[in-house]
Amino acid sequence: MNRSARVQKLLAEMPPAEKLGQLQIVFRPRHDDAAELIREGLGSIFWPRSAAATNALQRVAVEETRLGIPVLVGLDVIHGQRTIAPVPLAQAASFDPSLVEELAALAAAEARSGGVTWTFSPMVDVARDPRWGRVVEGFGEDVHLTSVMGRAMVRGYQGDDLAGRHAIAATAKHFVAYGQPEGGRDYNAVDVSEHRLRNIYLEPFRAVVDEGAAAVMASFNTVAGVPMHANRRLMTGVLKDEWGFPGVVVGDAEGVRNLLPHGIAEDLTDAASQAFRAGLDVEMGGAPSEVADALLSAIDPARLDDAVARVLALKESLGLFDSPYASETDELTAPTDAGRALVRRAAARSSVLLKNDGTLPLGARARVLLTGPYADSTDHLGAWTQSFGADAETIAGAFVARRPDVEVRVVPGVDFLGEDASGIPAAVAAARASDVVVVLVGEPSALSGEAASRSDLRLPGRQEQLIREIAGTGIPFVVVLETGRPLVVSDWIDLAETVVVAWHGGTEAAAAIVDVLLGDVDPAGRLPMSWPRSVGQIPIHYAHENTGRPATTGGSLSAETADIGLHGPANVADKYTSKYLDLELGPEFPFGHGSGYATFAHAPATLSASSISGAELDGGATLSLSLEVANTSARTGDEVVQVYVEDVVASVAPPVRRLVAFERRTIEPGRTTQFEFEIGRDQLGFWAVDAAPPAFVVEPGLFRLHLGATLASTQAVDLRVV
Repeated sequence: MNRSARVQKLLAEMPPAEKLGQLQIVFRPRHDDAAELIREGLGSIFWPRSAAATNALQRVAVEETRLGIPVLVGLDVIHGQRTIAPVPLAQAASFDPSLVEELAALAAAEARSGGVTWTFSPMVDVARDPRWGRVVEGFGEDVHLTSVMGRAMVRGYQGDDLAGRHAIAATAKHFVAYGQPEGGRDYNAVDVSEHRLRNIYLEPFRAVVDEGAAAVMASFNTVAGVPMHANRRLMTGVLKDEWGFPGVVVGDAEGVRNLLPHGIAEDLTDAASQAFRAGLDVEMGGAPSEVADALLSAIDPARLDDAVARVLALKESLGLFDSPYASETDELTAPTDAGRALVRRAAARSSVLLKNDGTLPLGARARVLLTGPYADSTDHLGAWTQSFGADAETIAGAFVARRPDVEVRVVPGVDFLGEDASGIPAAVAAARASDVVVVLVGEPSALSGEAASRSDLRLPGRQEQLIREIAGTGIPFVVVLETGRPLVVSDWIDLAETVVVAWHGGTEAAAAIVDVLLGDVDPAGRLPMSWPRSVGQIPIHYAHENTGRPATTGGSLSAETADIGLHGPANVADKYTSKYLDLELGPEFPFGHGSGYATFAHAPATLSASSISGAELDGGATLSLSLEVANTSARTGDEVVQVYVEDVVASVAPPVRRLVAFERRTIEPGRTTQFEFEIGRDQLGFWAVDAAPPAFVVEPGLFRLHLGATLASTQAVDLRVV
């Protein structure tokens, strides 16, 4: 990597002990302890919670140390600093990368105003197991959606200039394959083929590195038996050497120390030596002197200088040498009106209408019952929010404020987790006296996030019983689900004709949910992860490889099933296919599913040519895929057009579908708009891992382009690569 004159000068003046101080970040020290650690050479700290406190520590670094090197100030700014946006999984459901970029920019502005310069976000782990609690931090199961949203978040955090007063350094995490732990258990082992590693898990990281992400965080998991904090093949061989990543590779909390229970290091000296030889640049932990002492005798001088140069270059890019202090008079300590409006809009646009029998929008209803634990709860912020984030209000409060003309009753009926169902009869009685019921249920924020894996993805407590008993009244009702992950809803979904997934929507979630219920906003989000019928199906994702015996019908346990194989060839053909005997095929709701209140008509799609040569693709040529969409309803609404590629015959078994493009647009009543997508090498190719190094290739043959509002509503256009 190129080193500036300032970085070279500092490297020349620093003894090894001072260099090692730059390679550590200590989480949650007391202010006095942090100041002393900085005097001793600590290069990075976690945010001490105000611009004034941050400046005090920066003064120690700049004025009381020999070389005056400012510190990096890190914090987990995951989906907001003061103004809390919807959780990242919800942001992915918006299918709106420009919105994601705006939300990250808002978070960056608030964080930088308090002295934060480094965030440990975005999470670009492709996650296909909703048992894993950290799916809430990422963008779901799809490679392309995760890559696009990850790029958008990096742009929002970092802006056009890292030294700008509204920019912070982004960290892509967790490198790599953390999103598919065995059993869905956090921190667990991962074992993936090189084919899947290249074509699924590495791709979003390659995208955000290309976007200019300042840092990458190593993951807790092993890959093929090698813990990522000691994985030189991936951290150095792929990330730094192959991709040319010039930034900082930071460990996750105590990740170096975790090499001891992983069973690959004898002691802390061995663990630290392995991690930094593998390509780690900054160790995140709680006892810096121990790691520094361990490294003094273990780290190669050239590797030490490389790591320190990366840290110093990041500080230089952030403008900290020239302007180390935050403006205490400009610190943003509370949401602005504009910030609230943005996250409210985001929460509404992230909502997914799973099904609707016409009950929504609510319209002129004189008597409305709000029931379920979310009716009077303020638990809308979601996982990974700091204690200083702005609180949310209740949905009941937001609804009454918006519709004072409506008789609103609030009878929660049950709580989130308890087994007490004694409140359900009161909710049922209130339902019978209402024109419509809104059942507000879900998974509380504490059940998703880090160290929040679940073996059972059904609604906790007695919430399902509440839904069933409300359904039994015959009164029209709507189910609103707040959650940080896909849930299993098969026990009650057939009883509910109108269901909205609102996720955990942040500071303005309550107002946004009311916007959706009343029809002020079109809930036209799409699912970023498939929702399984049963935990036993997991992983269940749309971009699976076909088997040699694909099923066309699901199973059902019956007398006929028990005798199958004894009554002729037709039954034998049904039996010996890839399915569960006791479950329908596919997920309950697939990736990309959703609709809105407006209706649309899609004209036949056109492709600018029916064939293209591989040489043209290699030269950058693309084809234009066009589709006219008309709003056939009386209201303005949003349509999301998704484009999937099917590689009909390939040298390795391809996924049955693969998302390669999407766009969300607002269309006025009676208007027609044309969606246009470029189809080229990036959309048609894949990583062939039998080459050394792996090569991105487009193979000749037939490709089928599927496009539509959901996977179930696509039309197909053929393209041949010659």
